[in-house]
Amino acid sequence: DDNTNAVKPVPDTTCYIQAVSHISIQQPLSDEWFEHPIEHLCPYNESIEPDYKTYFPPMVARRMGRLLKRAVVTGIEALDGNTPDAIITGTGLGCIENTEKFLTAMIDNGEEFLQPTFFMQSTHNTIGSQVALTLKCHGYNSTYSHRGTSFDSCLLDALVQLQRRDIHNALVGGHDEMTPTYFNFLGKIGYWRNDDFTLDDLKRADKTGSLSGSCSLSMFITDTCNEKTLCSIRGMKMLYKASLQQIEQSLHEILHKAKLSIQDIDAIVFGLSGDRDNDVVYMDFHRKICPEIPILWYKHIFGESFCSSAFGVYAGALALKRKTIPSHLLYNSTENVLSPKNILVFNHFQNKNQSIILLSK
Repeated sequence: DDNTNAVKPVPDTTCYIQAVSHISIQQPLSDEWFEHPIEHLCPYNESIEPDYKTYFPPMVARRMGRLLKRAVVTGIEALDGNTPDAIITGTGLGCIENTEKFLTAMIDNGEEFLQPTFFMQSTHNTIGSQVALTLKCHGYNSTYSHRGTSFDSCLLDALVQLQRRDIHNALVGGHDEMTPTYFNFLGKIGYWRNDDFTLDDLKRADKTGSLSGSCSLSMFITDTCNEKTLCSIRGMKMLYKASLQQIEQSLHEILHKAKLSIQDIDAIVFGLSGDRDNDVVYMDFHRKICPEIPILWYKHIFGESFCSSAFGVYAGALALKRKTIPSHLLYNSTENVLSPKNILVFNHFQNKNQSIILLSK
């Protein structure tokens, strides 16, 4: 019988986060934020750019949009000389800056004399393509554009392929940028905070809106571990319009497969942003399922974007590697959590798409 097209069974294989690199509103290409974060208490925030001269010749850099440069540089830093079997990218909006430039030029010039560069770089999958061209990686390349679960979707793709042994490693990225036009557009529907606020105001979450951010994060994931490994990914599940009972059932299934219980979880990562409608979902989850577990939050440091959930995984992985969760990352505690062994990451987007990720030491 010809079974070449048969679906391969997915073995119980643990995957590992080897390295993470980011360019965001914190110190670029650095883990310094983990101990000394830059405080952002204004609605509009843009990424802090590194010096790109060491990565691109001037003529090449001039033709690349800012998000493309960020994606390539974070990819190079995360890989540290390795060649990935797959490049899997998540982005909610793609290169929105170049999209705006192309549309503006089309309106101003009456749809004539348009620059093709802006058009080509406005497509969502140009990010993964540019990374592949720069790294000379001709393997599997895919882009997920699922708004607030874009990064979660590409991470799940990578884990499934690793567990099926189709690949042995993957470069997984979450990339979205912030522009004044985009900020003003979403501000009209109450997406951002439009007044002076403090950290305590974000914790109270009695208003709509959050502080903005941008995300360019690359994560190198493999099926083997070594001394540089940050943590293991022992389980992941994505849900759609799930009830709290269904989410709890999925959580227990992941824990049971990993031979753990809810009491073994040292911290839970929530995407708390200060937005009332967003945060109530997380607090309901915490109150009814795991009220005693410390909450790790990160959007007060990195801001809100469609791929900001990538920073939640990053924060959990780095906490496991460094064997501590500093107090400034804890939502409901003032004392560091020492020697965490298991951290749960829960993300939702508009309470329609949910994801659960189990990270372990």
